[in-house]
Amino acid sequence: MAKSKNTQQKVKRQSTGANILIYIILILGGIIMVGPLIWMISTSLKDKMGVFQLPPQWIPNPIRWDAYKRLFSLSEMYAGFKNTIIVSFTVTIIGSITSSVAAFSFAKLRLPFKNTIFLILLIALMVPYPAVMIPQFMIFSKIGWVDTLKPLIVPGLFGNITMIFFLKQYLQSVPDSVIESAKIDGAGYTKIFTSIIFPLIRPAVAAQFILWFMGAWNDYLAPLIYLNSPEKQTLQVVIANLSATYATQTDYPLIMAMSFVALLPVLIIFLIFQKQIIESIALSGTKG
Repeated sequence: MAKSKNTQQKVKRQSTGANILIYIILILGGIIMVGPLIWMISTSLKDKMGVFQLPPQWIPNPIRWDAYKRLFSLSEMYAGFKNTIIVSFTVTIIGSITSSVAAFSFAKLRLPFKNTIFLILLIALMVPYPAVMIPQFMIFSKIGWVDTLKPLIVPGLFGNITMIFFLKQYLQSVPDSVIESAKIDGAGYTKIFTSIIFPLIRPAVAAQFILWFMGAWNDYLAPLIYLNSPEKQTLQVVIANLSATYATQTDYPLIMAMSFVALLPVLIIFLIFQKQIIESIALSGTKG
């Protein structure tokens, strides 16, 4: 009896030690991940000389808002925000609807060669963007879409392959008998989708919408390729151009202020909906 009790105490001590080690590793990882963000905010609240002060100040004293005042006086930032909002919301809202319909079709409808088509979509997902970048640019150039927002918007209106895949996996748990019963009651496919399917997959759609919106908001490469005019450029390209200009003047507070303002909408969305994002990914991975 005493030996069993000693064994239990030993196992408990080992478990406690392992938990402490895990917590230490997680705390160090959190500091490494959050540290640059905190330093960015701290730098944006300093003056030019305060950036190079030794030892470095994590909490500026005094706090200066000059960088943000100068930032919002730049007309390029307003144009960048407007274009990014247009692209991000248009693509993700309409694209989420078409992705949901496509996922419903692949998961529940009897279509010829649907598995082959879905496999082709997955193969296309594996092709890196640089491999199709030049052909896409040539096509959009021939139809006169270069230096417009159309190359950033139109392809996304037809859906997102990743979103279609996750929603299809999510729909695998919905019994086919539910759809068959609705068809017997006289419901068409449009009624079935809007009244039965979409309410079921709404949490997954919301989570995938947020992830897609974050990707569209932070996209830099595609706008850099297709947009030339300053008034047409999206926020990330505007920030990159302004950063190159003000870096020569060592105006790091303004550069960090631009980066933080661009990050803030995505950060707020992620913090609010992080639970839905994690739950959706977990459920999509286990329902296939």
